[in-house]
Amino acid sequence: MTISRRALLAAAASLPVAVAGHGLAATALAQQFATGYHPRAESIADGIWMVRGADEAIAMTNGGAIANSAFIATDEGTILFDPGPSREYALALTALAEEVTGKPVTRVYVSHLHPDHALGAAGFAPELLHALPETRRELVDEGEGFADGMYRILADWMKGTALVLPNGDVKPGDVTYGGRKLRLLALQGHSGGDLALLDHATGTLIAGDLVFNNRAPATPHADIAAWQKSLTELAAVPHNILLPGHGPLDTGGLNTGGLDTGGLDTGGQDAIAQTADWLGWLDGALHDAVAQGLDMAEAGNIAIPGRFAGVKLARYELQRSVSHFYPALEAELLPRL
Repeated sequence: MTISRRALLAAAASLPVAVAGHGLAATALAQQFATGYHPRAESIADGIWMVRGADEAIAMTNGGAIANSAFIATDEGTILFDPGPSREYALALTALAEEVTGKPVTRVYVSHLHPDHALGAAGFAPELLHALPETRRELVDEGEGFADGMYRILADWMKGTALVLPNGDVKPGDVTYGGRKLRLLALQGHSGGDLALLDHATGTLIAGDLVFNNRAPATPHADIAAWQKSLTELAAVPHNILLPGHGPLDTGGLNTGGLDTGGLDTGGQDAIAQTADWLGWLDGALHDAVAQGLDMAEAGNIAIPGRFAGVKLARYELQRSVSHFYPALEAELLPRL
């Protein structure tokens, strides 16, 4: 597949990047690469485990493992929701899944195109990989650029990782796999195709990056109006607990049905509402910044409301969102000379 230099640069620019300081010695990096990934699984419901990503930007220190993944045990094998950023991470997830469920990974759902969720598809046979049709189309267009950008950022963490496209065969509705009844939801807004999954037996809603919990939402492919509509649809889905794409498990503000969270780190409030609140504030704040004549640097330094004080990466994601939205907003709102 060929891809233009412009597409490569655009994809790399949309990655959430943190650059390690010069004090991180090459020997320490070599030790990290040699040690590899060590994901951990936490039981969150009967037959469902959460694998928490770091609440950070993609960086050498975390190997790009910043997104949450989930294991769902079934009679036919383990379902993996989101295979992570690289082949090596996917292989670590595979071993972990078999350890905790007793069965190998036999189905993989890719929630959307972003590399911290999708590039781990390289660790699986293509027939195991499933995604929405729009996600496959977006990966055809941008996946190679994302892979190139991730190699530039993460070096040896990405060894052996090549773009492997999921089958774009997921349709919304109820499906049964290995005796487990699931509802697949085809939504959009964070990207052009955002997959969410509800496990009927436990009321566990796995939301992908439509929902961030106590971590500011990333917006490189966002359509805020469509995203808000999808959040309204998710809020209407009866569920007991929610696993966001980033941040801790959410039980606060939801009907937990008496669920014992066993001391798990939870958000303590409704993550759907928090995500919608951030997006609404962001949209209004950027429109106001353009109307006031602020340049992009000034817009990235506007005050963030106190209610978001506990939200990680708030300033960082605000500044990224300025780069994503501001040029189009200026073209739309400012008078032409």
